[in-house]
Amino acid sequence: MNFTATAAKALVGFLLALTLGACSSPQVAQYANEKPVLELSEYFNGTIDAYGIFTDRSGAVQKRFTVLMQASWKIVDGKKVGILDESFEYSDGTKQKRIWTLTETAPGKFVGKADDVIGEALGESSGNALHWSYTLALPVDNSIYHVQFNDWMYLVTPKVMINIAKMSKFGIDLGEVTLSFYKR
Repeated sequence: MNFTATAAKALVGFLLALTLGACSSPQVAQYANEKPVLELSEYFNGTIDAYGIFTDRSGAVQKRFTVLMQASWKIVDGKKVGILDESFEYSDGTKQKRIWTLTETAPGKFVGKADDVIGEALGESSGNALHWSYTLALPVDNSIYHVQFNDWMYLVTPKVMINIAKMSKFGIDLGEVTLSFYKR
């Protein structure tokens, strides 16, 4: 088979489009009509239990953990501000604490801060979904690694939410955190 320059360009263009399409990420707006609608200040208010695992890039479970979260919101300078106080307990017996401060900067737009988050977490919600992007200072053995989180939360029922967070460093997949939240 003899390809002409035009046919070769068309094939390269098709393969490039196919590759880019396969790499595209979901957009939070595509969940706009999904129910129940996630209202962050309603769901993350009160006591929430979470159960999770960390899987490495091969899919093997490396850690199991539980989280007890106490959450509350108030209005500060006309904006909703939430405090999410998380207490983690890992399967190896270690414990960790993270306190998030979330601020709704516009309808469906959020900024999050915590001591181990580098800079700010940026969040956007629509319908039943919330998407967060942030860099976390992650302790591993005796070192701290700055890893990127691509974090998706989906409200399944008014009391249950599923969270899938992909971790990467320099664009290389490190693993995934999967959590199931239950609002008491």
